[in-house]
Amino acid sequence: MIKRQLVTACCLICTLATTAQQKQMPLQRGQWKASLVRNDGKQIPFGLEIQYDRQQLVAYIVNGEEKIRTENVSFTGDSAIMSMPVFESYFRIRKVGTDSLNGVWVKGTEGGEVILPFFAHLANRPATPAKAKGNIQGRWAMEITRPNQTKRPAVGDFTQKGNKVSGSIITPSADYRYLEGSIYGDSILFSTFDGSHAMLFLARIEGDNMTGTFYNGARGKEDWVAARDEHATLPQPASPVTAVKNTAGEKLNFSFRNIDGETVSINDERYKGKVVILQIMGSWCPNCMDETAFLSDYYRKNKDRGIEIIALAYELSTDENRSANSLRKFRQQFNVPYQMLITGVRASDPEKAEKTLPQLTSLKNFPTTIFVDREGKVSAIETNFYGPASKEYHEKFKREFDETVNKLLAN
Repeated sequence: MIKRQLVTACCLICTLATTAQQKQMPLQRGQWKASLVRNDGKQIPFGLEIQYDRQQLVAYIVNGEEKIRTENVSFTGDSAIMSMPVFESYFRIRKVGTDSLNGVWVKGTEGGEVILPFFAHLANRPATPAKAKGNIQGRWAMEITRPNQTKRPAVGDFTQKGNKVSGSIITPSADYRYLEGSIYGDSILFSTFDGSHAMLFLARIEGDNMTGTFYNGARGKEDWVAARDEHATLPQPASPVTAVKNTAGEKLNFSFRNIDGETVSINDERYKGKVVILQIMGSWCPNCMDETAFLSDYYRKNKDRGIEIIALAYELSTDENRSANSLRKFRQQFNVPYQMLITGVRASDPEKAEKTLPQLTSLKNFPTTIFVDREGKVSAIETNFYGPASKEYHEKFKREFDETVNKLLAN
């Protein structure tokens, strides 16, 4: 079944290349409904908004409060490429009339490209849905079961208006960004797509409990349960995920090339005597996107106080050109004002800490933030990041981040 779907997707790419001679037709502006089709046939829905800017078609991916403007939507005949502004992610699309699209979504990964069928249509007046039999407004204690049957905790924080649901799911390391969906009777569906994340949550509501399935990307599938709990919190880790090795000393010492090919070292004059924030990230990481937006804004507002930021990128491959091209999209999208360095080590490499920052025990979470004091020694390590979709968790993260920086500047 999976092989047949992949063959169909590849044939569709070939078909798109033959349609350039057909007459170009404009798409109708407004709200569209779009879906990706997984290998098991499950559809991951998301919003699509079509607008025109100076007669140029502009498409936005819509996830609840978030609108992501896509890049380079230019039709030749009835075919086009629609690129996401960050990530190695794009659509090959074909118009079917002025109110329908189909094609494929292509995502670059460490092992090659993932290709999923895609379709979209203009959102007509929706049928009146069945009355919601439950209300999930508020906070929920969640437990997600991995395929190997181990458990991981999470907190769900949702808003409900009639049948519409939005919010996010927060894990001990990050959040699942902006989720949006609907309740039909006692069944709930919410999902997100941002160019990297493609997630679908299905569940049945039974009073103050939910039982469901989490579909992640092309093949990921996990069971989950949730119980209403307005005081739900995430557990504290038993031991630090990343720490400084006692035998190695605390002073970091590294140099890597930036995305323009220049060698940059933490020992450069620019960083001496300053508080340096190291962003452990990758251009494939959705939460790194939110963190890059936060850090870029923070640096512009605080750089004159004696702080610097350096991004250390762990990418999908050791190909420096591929990594640099992907990171340039981050720099352009968020107008990144600090150095972004290519470590040359894959994000999946179990020895990435030893190869790049041997003073540390490990690097497991993306993003991770390392705070370095004026003497060049590691003062604090934060292995989680919560973006704006997580609301109060995001506000707490910002307060604690600012407190850490202020303390280091005062010393």
